[in-house]
Amino acid sequence: MIKKQLEILTSQYTALYDLIIPKDHMLRRINEEIDFSMIEDELINKYCLDNGRNAIPPMRLIRYLILKET
Repeated sequence: MIKKQLEILTSQYTALYDLIIPKDHMLRRINEEIDFSMIEDELINKYCLDNGRNAIPPMRLIRYLILKET
């Protein structure tokens, strides 16, 4: 279920992010330098693939926590 949900729908305003957010911004550097896929590998067996609602991807939850702390 998580694999099916990982398709990212990009916004039509994505080009604005490149204009507004500086290249040396801390969150941009975190996104480029940290591989968040290890989180999914660690937690994949905690999610039921055929029962229940769609799960919030663990990578998104970790990114929310990072945003909250900055």
